Amino acid sequence: MERKVKHLTEMVEQHKQGNSNGIYAVCSAHPLVLEAAIRYARTQQTPLLIEATSNQVDQFGGYTGMTPADFRGFVCQLADTLDFPQSQLILGGDHLGPNRWQNLPAAEAMLNADALIKSYVAAGFKKIHLDCSMSCEGDPVPLTDDIVAERAARLAKIAEETCREQFGESDLVYVIGTEVPVPGGAHEALTELAVTTPDAARATLEAHRHAFEKQGLDAIWPRIIALVVQPGVEFDHTHIIDYQPQKAVTLSHMVEAFDTLVFEAHSTDYQTPHALRQLVKDHFAILKVGPALTFALREALFSLAAIEEELLPAKACSDLRHVLENVMLDHPEYWQSHYHGDGNTRRLARGYSYSDRVRYYWPDSQIDDAFARLVRNLADEPIPLPLISQYLPLQYVKVREADLSASPRELIIDHIQDILQQYHAACQGDNA
Repeated sequence: MERKVKHLTEMVEQHKQGNSNGIYAVCSAHPLVLEAAIRYARTQQTPLLIEATSNQVDQFGGYTGMTPADFRGFVCQLADTLDFPQSQLILGGDHLGPNRWQNLPAAEAMLNADALIKSYVAAGFKKIHLDCSMSCEGDPVPLTDDIVAERAARLAKIAEETCREQFGESDLVYVIGTEVPVPGGAHEALTELAVTTPDAARATLEAHRHAFEKQGLDAIWPRIIALVVQPGVEFDHTHIIDYQPQKAVTLSHMVEAFDTLVFEAHSTDYQTPHALRQLVKDHFAILKVGPALTFALREALFSLAAIEEELLPAKACSDLRHVLENVMLDHPEYWQSHYHGDGNTRRLARGYSYSDRVRYYWPDSQIDDAFARLVRNLADEPIPLPLISQYLPLQYVKVREADLSASPRELIIDHIQDILQQYHAACQGDNA
């Protein structure tokens, strides 16, 4: 088994021994977010788990334009550039299944899912989240546990075969199950959220165990390291549902009966540091974070754009804010079905929503050009300290203490790392 896979199995083993440790997964394809994560992990001398989701990266390119092999190459090259050992880098695939093809009949969607799994495993992704919970055209809504598990087992068999063909052995680890609501933040306003019941979690496990046995996959059961459940955390555009441990007590106790299994918690973005630590203690030992990181990126860029407007005449500015807004209005497909209300409400959501649909637009050439101009404009002369204090007060303290360069790029990276630090601290367990 590769050393990088052992990072995960050993984490689970230590957690099951009462160490209260965990690991966080960075779910983003943005170069600055990934650079921030790699640099932070290098500083802490810890393994780093980076995950691509099935809508970001697939065999056709996803919304990033990258196949799994492209994404792996990009991340590995970045790690090499930043002197981060690839042996410490773990790549995972998130929500792998027919998610991208729900508008197709199930038979056709699953053929695409077969190819998706194959492309991820062949590219060297080692942590595989099997998620066939979404209904396709003609399917019942919702799907039964048995249908979900049967489709997941089909993909697991392809994953095992592909890994053996490509690498001579199968050392994949798996995550099964899904959270409710859907991945990436809720579409509608939230007021309350149901925690997964222990019975529902057991039913998911039992259905998958039975389906795996039917496919002759009994031997891989110890490599199923996590079950995705809903611990009662979520966010929508302006609200966060905070973790309430008392509501998850019975669910938390349920997983203690399984020797090699922990919970994986999705949509933990924007939880407080205390809540993150409590989640890990309560056996939600794999914490997924994505939108909160690109939200922090956006915060830093908006702050730098405001500084730029204070320092330079309008004609010399990057006009990043307006360029971004115009591109989002011209290409509304990534936010239109998520943001509702009057014109002003939607305008605010486009810029500031916790669900951060902005993240889909950063690769746009116009926005990328504006970003490059912003960084150039602010790199020419030192940024005045009072403006850093005004717009990036957390970074100001570090600049004043000579722990951080006042260059625009370093300010952005550090602002993202403030979020990563909270996740790192939550996962330290007895090492905290």
